[in-house]
Order: sequence, then C-alpha cells, then structure tokens
Amino acid sequence: MPAEALAREAICRLGRSMFARGLTFGSSGNISVRLEDGWLMTPTNVAMGDLDPASLSRLDAEGRLVAGDAPTKEAFLHRVMYEGRRDAGAVVHLHSTHSVAVSVLEDIDPEDVLPPITAYYVMRVGRLPLVPYFPPGDSRLAEAVRPLVGRHHAILLANHGPVVAGTSLAAAAGAIEELEETAKLHLLLRGHRIRPLTPVQVEELRARMG
Repeated sequence: MPAEALAREAICRLGRSMFARGLTFGSSGNISVRLEDGWLMTPTNVAMGDLDPASLSRLDAEGRLVAGDAPTKEAFLHRVMYEGRRDAGAVVHLHSTHSVAVSVLEDIDPEDVLPPITAYYVMRVGRLPLVPYFPPGDSRLAEAVRPLVGRHHAILLANHGPVVAGTSLAAAAGAIEELEETAKLHLLLRGHRIRPLTPVQVEELRARMG
C-alpha cells in the first residue's frame, strides 16, 4: 500500500482510538501527518470517531487545500509546528480534559507547566511551556507558538489544550497521551506533598535520550 494511503488509515485509526478512550469528544482536536509535498489533516467539523480516509484534507507545503474536505481552522497551528521542527512527521492537538484543566490553573509555571512526576513524562514530553489564550482559529496563536517550537515539541495552549509534534504519528500520539495522563496525576495530587524526580534524575534521563 502506498505511503499516503497508509498514513490516511493510520490517522483514522488513531482518531477512532482517541475518541473511544475519551481523549477527544465532539468534533474537537485534530491530527496531521507530514508528506513529501505537504501534509494530511483531519477535516473540520468531523468527530475523530467518524473519520474517513478518503475525506481527509490534503494540504500543500504552504498549507493550501489541494484535495479532500476543508481542513480544521487550526491548520495554521500544525503548519507552524512543521516549519519549526524539520524532524516532525506528525502533529496531534487535543482538547483533552485534564490537560485543559491544568491550563487554567493560576499557580502553574508558564515556562514549565507540569512537574517531572514520572520518567516517561520527562522522556516523552520534557519541558512544557504555556501559551496565553487566544480565541479558536485566531492566527495570533501561531505567532505566540512560533518562538517556542524550536525548543519544545509539546506546548500547552491556555484554556484550550495541548499540541504535540513527533517524529512519527506514534511518537506524537504517545507524547500527548503521556501529557494527558501526567496532567491527570497532577490534579489528583494537588493538596498532597509529592516527591517529583530530582533535577539530577531529570538530567540523567535527558542525557540517556541525547
């Protein structure tokens, strides 16, 4: 099967899985996969549980629709991630419940939102910056994200949700799911004294990953 056909099937399979597990709901969230001459993306106003491989939006390298249904209004966010990370093979953006909940807390560090609770969070997500709130579809969001993309593959949008780039669709999905689970743990532990990984332990993990 050609690479593009495989990518179409993979996007829909992931969308159905995320929808079934409650990581996305309604028609929220979007997924994209980079191609040699552009990228594939989930279309607007379609629930991830109902994605059709043939109807996915196909965009060129400049983000213009060339085939399929109209893309999500957040396509510009994916474009910024691809432009800033040449190694990115896929981007996933969710309005996942626990991540959004963390994004509205007053006492979080906008430079690094979540503590290093587990080794898997450090390895798959790393530091997580927070971008201020902008209305959905507002192009100013892209400009707020752009300066961070070169240093971070995962970014949390205030009152909105996370966006994550990965070298592959599996890597992007794994990272955003780890982020959501860590956000859930963070909320469960609020009010309790915790023992996060130490700076030495964090640096050791980062050194192992190169």
